[in-house]
Amino acid sequence: MKRIDTEIAIIGGGIVGSAAALALAKAGRCVLVLERDLCGSRSSGINYGGVRRQGRPLSQLPLAARAHEIWARLPQLIGIDGEYQRSGHFKLARNAADMQTLTDYAERSRPFGLGIELIDGARLRQMCPWLGGAAVGGSLCPDDGHANPRLVSPAFARAAQTAGAQLLESCEVGSAGHDGQRFVLETRQAGVALQVHADILINCAGAWAGQLAAGFGDVVPLTSGHPAMAVTEPLPLFLPWSLGVEGGSVYCRQVSRGNVVLGGGRGYAQDDKRARSSHAAIFALLPQLTALLPGLAKAHIIRTWSGVEGYLPDRQPVLGASPHQAGLFHGFGFCGAGFQIGPAAGEVIAELILQGRTNIPLTAFAVERFSTVVSSPSIAVSPLVSERNT
Repeated sequence: MKRIDTEIAIIGGGIVGSAAALALAKAGRCVLVLERDLCGSRSSGINYGGVRRQGRPLSQLPLAARAHEIWARLPQLIGIDGEYQRSGHFKLARNAADMQTLTDYAERSRPFGLGIELIDGARLRQMCPWLGGAAVGGSLCPDDGHANPRLVSPAFARAAQTAGAQLLESCEVGSAGHDGQRFVLETRQAGVALQVHADILINCAGAWAGQLAAGFGDVVPLTSGHPAMAVTEPLPLFLPWSLGVEGGSVYCRQVSRGNVVLGGGRGYAQDDKRARSSHAAIFALLPQLTALLPGLAKAHIIRTWSGVEGYLPDRQPVLGASPHQAGLFHGFGFCGAGFQIGPAAGEVIAELILQGRTNIPLTAFAVERFSTVVSSPSIAVSPLVSERNT
């Protein structure tokens, strides 16, 4: 068995883990990222690509504001623009009650500087001639937008590697524990058994993070979800904003090539690692979508996909230090909305390690909010059995 010693080990090479690795490596720390597949290929790479602050719980808006600054300097940070556009995010209301909800949110979020503009009535029809009659109004956050997750998420990992972090891909962690002095992880890569010893462990394992956390006494009710996603053939450009709907159900955006990326509903798991977009979900989505955007009625869908995302009951992530195991930090459970805040979440974890503090309020994301009767973590290496959270 080959032994690897590092200061900081990160399990999970998605956008959060890679952003943490990038910040730590740039600070001169010795960092090793362990990714079971390819960095950025799971939920960080299969999501819708929305880069929005609007609609988030107020508790997430300081983190989202931090992320908004990071996205503004994306090319300098990771070497590409990732097709990032501040196109605006327009959230639609389908009735008067929805419009009131959007109005209330605009008022409550005003201190956070989102600049939300409410649009309804004749002005809505003038600005949005492509809208169907199902929409009565909406709220526009002009500086929100979208990007290509298949480009952005892997680029964070490669930037971390360039900064000095070591990446081990196709390297699934089989067991993790603490021997009283250091963390001990056992894994394999290309048939070679590896044992990793680290002073600090960061848990960014996505939908599989709950089992790792529980092994150290941090028990969380993490489940997995599978978004149903699709993309159309290229169409004439008509949609200036990324669209959402109050109350959920559908969302879509049009990229510069003309394709409309859309989603809503749930797919299904194929195995522990993969999921597919179900026909039933797509067929249920289309009537809702065409009621809002009649111009899509005859568009051809050319691809569908899904993935595995981690969800928590209160729709808030777990972000911060473990209360049970010194040196353990968590960043998971972003409930399908982690793409925009992911870079900031990674930087926050790095700040906690480098400085012992952060100016981002983390109380709402503390793992202790799910506190139950837990046992003290064993100093022995505890097995991580691969299983799907349902």
